[in-house]
Amino acid sequence: MVEMGYTRTRTGAAGTPRYTAYFLDGRGRTCSAGTYPTRKAANLAWQHAESLLATGNQLDPRAGQLRFSSYVTEKWLPNHVMEPTTRQSYRYNLGRHILPWFGPMRMVDILPIHVREWVVDLIARGVTPATIRHQKIILSAVFTTALNDFVIHLHPCRGVKTPTVPVRAYRILTPAEIARLLLALPNDPARLLVDTFIGTGLRWGEAVELRPADLDQRSGILTISRAVAEISPDDHPTGGRFLVKPYPKNRQSRRFKLDPTLISALQTHMATHALAPEDLLFPYPILKVAADVKALSAPTGEAHRTSKIGPSCDTTDPGLTEPNFAGRRYPHATLSAYTAGACRCPHCRAAFAGYRATRRSNGHDHPRGTRPPPSTDGHLPRNWWRTQVWYPACSAAGLQPRPRTHDLRHSHASWLLSGGADVEIVRQRLGHGSITTTGKYVHTLPSADDSALAALNRTRHGDSCAVTEASRRDDLRYPVRLRSNGGARPVPATAVPELRAT
Repeated sequence: MVEMGYTRTRTGAAGTPRYTAYFLDGRGRTCSAGTYPTRKAANLAWQHAESLLATGNQLDPRAGQLRFSSYVTEKWLPNHVMEPTTRQSYRYNLGRHILPWFGPMRMVDILPIHVREWVVDLIARGVTPATIRHQKIILSAVFTTALNDFVIHLHPCRGVKTPTVPVRAYRILTPAEIARLLLALPNDPARLLVDTFIGTGLRWGEAVELRPADLDQRSGILTISRAVAEISPDDHPTGGRFLVKPYPKNRQSRRFKLDPTLISALQTHMATHALAPEDLLFPYPILKVAADVKALSAPTGEAHRTSKIGPSCDTTDPGLTEPNFAGRRYPHATLSAYTAGACRCPHCRAAFAGYRATRRSNGHDHPRGTRPPPSTDGHLPRNWWRTQVWYPACSAAGLQPRPRTHDLRHSHASWLLSGGADVEIVRQRLGHGSITTTGKYVHTLPSADDSALAALNRTRHGDSCAVTEASRRDDLRYPVRLRSNGGARPVPATAVPELRAT
């Protein structure tokens, strides 16, 4: 016997009878199709709901009445299978830019005009075009699922455009810049890590998860079969900080050969630190201890302190500070000079430090103490590497604009292609899903246009590509004028009014 919908009678607030229609969804659960003043209307409601369910057009007649925030937090986000890193990113972006605007609205009430207004609001608030595009991708994913689930009947993001995102050029480091960077790094493990980045083109999560067992020391072949992601404990399956994934970014392992010099350096590193096959190759304790030893052995003179101290003033007569934003000046070595004048010379810093020390000794201030060490299970924290190692080394090496660690991967690809490596081989080494991505690295080195300029000079000046200063002066004095028959002849400078003055 097939179970059907039914109508149940109940008493309303005014004592009059009310009729609630019920039907069974696809999973056999009892759902309400609404409450009506007559039994006939209730019977029609559950019959209509069953007909829609039979044709697959509607699972819940009242689903569209859900608020956007309820649908996202209760229906969409919990029931989507995604990477923990993706879930963390979605959760942040939804709370930051999407839920404050669409959260109170009903799903069926959201139209393309509302999405356009939201985009204009993001532009007015100074959100970058790349961020706006990313927010629209997330919003579109929400509405696509809602459309497939018959919660809404049209896609509000369809036809909505976002600002153009400019294509940024890759920051490719030259061999000279890499040499300066290696000299500026604080210790040998940090140098070896950078050498590994530039010699393999690995992503951060792949390099930090490397273990000695991944390297075949006889053949020199490195296997990339895992990656680690640093996420919030709220999004970690067990509440940890580092999540090891049994596959790299494109979900496919890859193997490639390393340079013998890099292999030898890695072998020395493993022997020096007595690393077992399943130990991390670049664990946080090794780099942290080496960095601490480097910091303790460094001289503690003015060269270390001047990075945080402003221009010094006269030691005999400090005088007045430079005018602040309001045009006011203050005597050096006073609290006003430090706070209102924003002066950071040694005199003003010493005066403010003495003031704070006096307050602490009297029990008025309670400093928060030293910052706790980063939470880690042995993996290298990215933020610690960035702030404690990478940024100081880039500043000491004079790298402007300052590169990212990921730019070492770009440099690796560019160097391979500039040296004549096959594009398909480079794609396999980098783990790109499409060869189009690899092709973006062609001609990215600063010297990549030399061949084009050489071809231009050969065409313009003949087989002898050497262009002397005299020939350049002759070109200026006798510019080329085209003849009517397609030829060219030199024209004296006196014949050209623009060149007479020169």
